[in-house]
Amino acid sequence: MGESCCDNENQEMPKLGGLTIYLAWGVALLATVTSLFFSEVLKYPPCSLCWYQRVFMYPLVLILPIAIVGKDKNLSTYLLVFSFLGLIVAGYHSLIYHNIISETFKVCTADLSCKTKQFELFNFLSIPVMSFVSFTVLFLIGIKERVYEKRD
Repeated sequence: MGESCCDNENQEMPKLGGLTIYLAWGVALLATVTSLFFSEVLKYPPCSLCWYQRVFMYPLVLILPIAIVGKDKNLSTYLLVFSFLGLIVAGYHSLIYHNIISETFKVCTADLSCKTKQFELFNFLSIPVMSFVSFTVLFLIGIKERVYEKRD
């Protein structure tokens, strides 16, 4: 007999994971290029916390495409670990930058304070907030990928 539109027994669940991981790579690439633009073209020196955030963002630009091409089943783990650690640093940096909390840990030992305002769009969208948003998007994509992997 012919297949009906509602006969789902032999149909595979649509693959949603494909495009979002490319989005994650695009976010990591855009964040990396933007941070390099600020430091190398506009000559804004990165503070200590900015350097820590770079440690967690820059490797994703290489790790994600390698994991995609190699069909690495641990891709979501890499994304979750790097984005979660970056999210913690970016969140802390955003909170001290906007004077929501005081700088409890003295990590800003460079010549530039982590509270130095070099760039702000609309008096709120600062470099630390842009980093926080980027890591948040990456972390959410990592969670989505992990849930998708468990369904397979």
